[in-house]
Amino acid sequence: MEKTEEKLPNESIAIEKGSVPSNNNEPEETNEEKPSMLKDLDGDKMHVLILFFLYILQGIPLGLKASIPLILTNRDVPYKEQATYSISSYPFSMKILWAPIVDSLFIARFGRRKSWLVPVQYMIGIVMLISSQYVTRLIGDSDDPEETLVPDVASLTAMFFVFNFLAATQDVAVDGWALTMLKPKNVGYASTCNSVGQTTGWCLGYILYTTLDSYGVVTLSQFLLFWGIVFLITTTGIAIFMKEKNTHAVAPESGEEVKQEPDLGIIETYKILWKIIRHPLIPVTALFLLTFGFGFSAAEDITNLKLIEKGVPKEKIAMLAIPMIPVKIGFTLFITRFKVGPRPMNVWLGRFPFRLFFCLAMTLLVYVTPMMILEEGGFPTYYYVLVIAIFALHRVTLYAMFVAIMAFFARISDPVVGGTFMTFLNTLANLGNMWPSSFSLWFVDIITYKDCIAKPIEESSPLVFNQNSTLISSLENNQCYGTLEADACKEGGGSCSTLSEGFYPLSVVCVMIGALWFIWGWRTMRKLQEVEVAKWRVVKKDDKEIKEIIGVAEEEKSFKFFYCF
Repeated sequence: MEKTEEKLPNESIAIEKGSVPSNNNEPEETNEEKPSMLKDLDGDKMHVLILFFLYILQGIPLGLKASIPLILTNRDVPYKEQATYSISSYPFSMKILWAPIVDSLFIARFGRRKSWLVPVQYMIGIVMLISSQYVTRLIGDSDDPEETLVPDVASLTAMFFVFNFLAATQDVAVDGWALTMLKPKNVGYASTCNSVGQTTGWCLGYILYTTLDSYGVVTLSQFLLFWGIVFLITTTGIAIFMKEKNTHAVAPESGEEVKQEPDLGIIETYKILWKIIRHPLIPVTALFLLTFGFGFSAAEDITNLKLIEKGVPKEKIAMLAIPMIPVKIGFTLFITRFKVGPRPMNVWLGRFPFRLFFCLAMTLLVYVTPMMILEEGGFPTYYYVLVIAIFALHRVTLYAMFVAIMAFFARISDPVVGGTFMTFLNTLANLGNMWPSSFSLWFVDIITYKDCIAKPIEESSPLVFNQNSTLISSLENNQCYGTLEADACKEGGGSCSTLSEGFYPLSVVCVMIGALWFIWGWRTMRKLQEVEVAKWRVVKKDDKEIKEIIGVAEEEKSFKFFYCF
């Protein structure tokens, strides 16, 4: 899934089992101690539904972005160009660069968050309406069956880059609004709205659209037009009917006065960000986060595209994401108990080798896929069962690592500037997954070789023989690279054949590099977890404490972070 920030509880309470004497005189008090979610949400039910819907809207463009590579693969678009398209994912991972501006500049009378949310959602709706008029030709479709169009990857990249930039900005505004829209005791539900709502929107944009498009029910143009109208109508309703308050509501059980929402200016926020970057523990942490994803990149980012290339329908690939949703929810709830404590990254380190193993399993799956095609076409049921099993086990390792690293971020982040610190660490982790993805898509094209194989010439008249000879000679230099050459090969009666598949060696080499990286990563993270939490702080009360932080590197001379052995 495309957003990688999920909010996790910073602490959990363990209740020790034991015999508790019963008190028959206080039955009513015991019942009152069992809170009801619906009762807790009194006065906030509508707010929760609004937040949920806003996050659904946010997930729509993210899901549509994920569906485009499946379309491009069906159009025989080279992976180099798909590597270019992957750049459209970057804005969501780099929102920390402009998030302080969204938090600091606003029109007080209109509302601190509405000042950004309303215009941004209007822009998403308008861009969707405009894009719906051109996207058909951009993806290489045409109303004229005789016209051959090449997908305009550069324009698609620019279009979805804008969508992701606007969605990321909307995310900053909605995250901030949730803090004042909900009562303090219900703020925890904001992360649930975020996770479930965005996942729902992603499913609508990816699974629903891909399935409907495959069956000819709806086109991308019509899908964009519909959601563009939805964005405009709902945003108008929010602008008119939703009133924003810049203070936290008082919890019913609290007698405290209403406190003004903390405000941090643009300059102050960027100063804090600079302090975080200059922290002596950040360079090695940054290197860890920016490089850990390389070992998984080839298998995780190319497997789906290769399965389509091997004959698996793209709607089947999209629908494989459906069983992964309960796997994610169930296993995330299960693994949360193991991330509590001072060493949450032990779970991460323990799952790393298994994730590498399942990357090799996915590579093997691609290799055996052509062998499982039925004579009448399609694939047997047991093949899809095998695919779901491998994908589910792989996702289990991925989700375990995700929950663990989020817990580690929550543990080391300075609570005074926790939001900025957490977002910065998430940015590094996201980039650590994205640049290897772009590299793998680009490099696999370089080491993959295809050729157009013409059908053998049958004995016929001299005239037909000359025509066939001319046709074969025109296909000799055709390497099936890109949409035009692949279409020319098919029109000439030939078929594209892969002479050297670069995906297999690239995936294996990436896993080997990941295994070597793990030697350094294991020792480095184990040592980072031993660092006292106080030494991660960036906001200090006096110069003495600042000197203590600056001296962390000197205190850790016994361990050389950048040495592998």
